[in-house]
Amino acid sequence: MPRIEGKSGDGVQAVQLTLGIIEHLARERRAVGVTALAQALGTTKSRIHRHLQTLVAQGYIVQPKDSDRYESGPRLIALGRAVSDSLDLTHVAADALLELRDALGHSAVVSQITPDGIRVLATVPGRSPIEIGVRTGSVLAFNCSAQGKVVLANASPEFRARVLRGKFEIMTPHTIVSPTVLAAELEEVRQRGWATAANESGIGLNTLAAPIFDSAGAVCGAVGVVDMVQFIPATPSEDQRERVIAAAKRISQALGHGVL
Repeated sequence: MPRIEGKSGDGVQAVQLTLGIIEHLARERRAVGVTALAQALGTTKSRIHRHLQTLVAQGYIVQPKDSDRYESGPRLIALGRAVSDSLDLTHVAADALLELRDALGHSAVVSQITPDGIRVLATVPGRSPIEIGVRTGSVLAFNCSAQGKVVLANASPEFRARVLRGKFEIMTPHTIVSPTVLAAELEEVRQRGWATAANESGIGLNTLAAPIFDSAGAVCGAVGVVDMVQFIPATPSEDQRERVIAAAKRISQALGHGVL
């Protein structure tokens, strides 16, 4: 970050320094001292200290008792949550879904994680005269949908363990019902960043999906394309994989993931 000079009340520079302090503390996710902040932001300890006192007074930053360090405060955390809650996944994903459909021709879908499965929020019909897709509002199972598998693969260990302890419904002869087999596939999915479920929820159908992450880094949903298996094979083409992963990253960034 370029060195910030000038008086502490110098309009834009003062705002830049204040925002720099807030962003640095948010990235660190731990208490940070004045010296470390001054070094990171390229300014003096006295300037950092003046800004810290103002932020503490307003509740955006707190100084733990008996400590000379500072960390994000309740007002800043509440503000972040309010902004996050106002971001509607359906709205944020709209442009990415259209671009994904136009690029690949398949139906595009965005879904959100729930305790019981993956709820379909929005779909964009494909270019084929025969419409292949999923109904908005449907809840897809974790074990036999690409969206479910890619989200479960990136969920917390506790959430994943709870799902794996449950009973899985058999949809087709290809449905995975063994927790051990599913756990092994989830590890592969997590490492490669995408999932498919050819013939697992319906014979002849497949979906390619990638995970969506929120501003806190937690998986919150999935974006994918749906079509017949001859158009989306069990191992999709490199172009299909790259475009779906790129759409997921775009939506995640719009939700604030990786911003800090």
